[in-house]
Amino acid sequence: MDALTVAHDVVPYVTAAVAAYGAAVVNRTSDVAADATVSLGQRIAQRLWRQEENRGGLEQAIDEVAADPQDEDAQAALRVQVRRILRQDAALAAELAQLLPARAFTASGDGAVAVETNNGVISTGDGANIRR
Repeated sequence: MDALTVAHDVVPYVTAAVAAYGAAVVNRTSDVAADATVSLGQRIAQRLWRQEENRGGLEQAIDEVAADPQDEDAQAALRVQVRRILRQDAALAAELAQLLPARAFTASGDGAVAVETNNGVISTGDGANIRR
């Protein structure tokens, strides 16, 4: 997975952890009672925190999310910082991608299709004409 995709996928977990623990998320020890999302977010935040060269930007982004976890702009700023860190450390990006739960694809409704990769034609319409 590329850094942008991983950043996009991990930020909701970090946001959940920051919402639960505040800016101290990277220093907090594991809480047995924490739910899986918050726990994963905490682990991700702590791994990102180890990248000292980007810690200032990450700290500011975490502080902004802690101030208002629902603020989409703060979440976007955090995503930018996470992406910056992951672009500089491909091994960390791969490690974080492995921590994420498998992606679920859901399709609903008449003719709905859910695919991760498509290398051909998908036709869901009645009477569709497919020409090569």
